[in-house]
Amino acid sequence: MSGLRTVWTVLRKDLLLERRSFELLPAMALLALGTMIVLRFALDQDAVVGDLAAGALLVPLLFAALLGVSRLFAGEERDGGIEQFLLSPAPPGALLGAKVVGLALVLLALEVVLVPAFALLLFGEPLFPVLREVLLVLFLLDLTLATIGGLVAGMAIGARSRELIVPILVVPLAIPALIAAQAALAPVLEPGAEALAWRWPGVLAIYAVVLALVGSVVGEYLVED
Repeated sequence: MSGLRTVWTVLRKDLLLERRSFELLPAMALLALGTMIVLRFALDQDAVVGDLAAGALLVPLLFAALLGVSRLFAGEERDGGIEQFLLSPAPPGALLGAKVVGLALVLLALEVVLVPAFALLLFGEPLFPVLREVLLVLFLLDLTLATIGGLVAGMAIGARSRELIVPILVVPLAIPALIAAQAALAPVLEPGAEALAWRWPGVLAIYAVVLALVGSVVGEYLVED
């Protein structure tokens, strides 16, 4: 079985299960919205712009991503799916690849709720004029967080302390991506927004590519071990 076909098969299975159970996405959305509401009162401002606005958008996304990462292999561990997958002729790394793509899609779906809520609850300027730039940065960040999440979840397979391992490893690895996303979004979210500076989205994209290359090399060893 080819790698791409295996990725599609596993991804389709995961999406069908999520559609039937509809557990992970609502939980992530509630966590992100709850964090955003807390920030709304903690910042003690009617509206935020610039650096504060960028942080208020990225922090809820990070927390929701942590929840998604901690549940990434939960179904396979519960049903013995990883052992069955390893007994099949499919390449082991394809399982990790499917999980990364699936998490990225979930994060993209989450932002359908998160971005309007941010515009309504926190942002002090009309968001629509800069929506394209914001979505581009968030898309690159989603790819990066999903790749980091896949690698960390792969290392935490079978670990009893998975709930501790995930945040301890994901947050430090995500810091460069969050810094780049913050630096890219802050000028865009200022009043009289500046044009998107492509340097920081470029840094974010390069970091995502480097992580993807690392994942392609070590992915099958993480699943097999």
